[in-house]
Amino acid sequence: MTVTRIIGCGLDWALVRSYDVRTMQLTEGTWRDAQRMPDDGNRYESINGVLHVTAAPRWRHQVVSTRLLMMLYEVLDDPGHGEVVAAPGVEFPTTGEGVQPDILFVSNERRHIVKEAGIVGAPDLVVEVLSPSTAERDRGAKRRLYERQGVREYWIVDPAENQVDVYRFGAGPAVDFEPESFHRLLPVRLGDTQVGVIDLSSIFAPAFGDGRR
Repeated sequence: MTVTRIIGCGLDWALVRSYDVRTMQLTEGTWRDAQRMPDDGNRYESINGVLHVTAAPRWRHQVVSTRLLMMLYEVLDDPGHGEVVAAPGVEFPTTGEGVQPDILFVSNERRHIVKEAGIVGAPDLVVEVLSPSTAERDRGAKRRLYERQGVREYWIVDPAENQVDVYRFGAGPAVDFEPESFHRLLPVRLGDTQVGVIDLSSIFAPAFGDGRR
């Protein structure tokens, strides 16, 4: 039996000590294993056989994520291009990996990947909102995961810098792939066609609990 590595981000292990997730032995560190973890308010994901655990996001993260979700709904969901959802489970069955991104979009063309239990396959768009504890993974392991699994577009939203980095993955490896960075107006694309634009000043505007308010 192998011991799955469990990496914690921003997690106070005292909160989950009764489960002792640091020393749990699993046969594989797959998405199915992640789904069997305790329902303790944390987020469990599997990337490259490593089980990652992340504490519940903070207020600023959720405000930015909610605002962006609403704008994407207006641009993509309302006109009937597909469906936008928050924090779904996404399984990549060929590698046994799975994650729970902050926001994703599935076009009508790819609606077949939507199953009752969640998404099985690569969405058209994946959005991750950075937290200090997740930034390295979102920019590294998750970026590489989404590229090799066939996600068409990946947004990394940075509330600290008021910036969105957009990766439009092609056929080649993304090792040296440079994203487009946006600070004011963020184009929303359906394939190669721009279908709308998001004013980032409304997304990153100060919120309750924000010292800039």
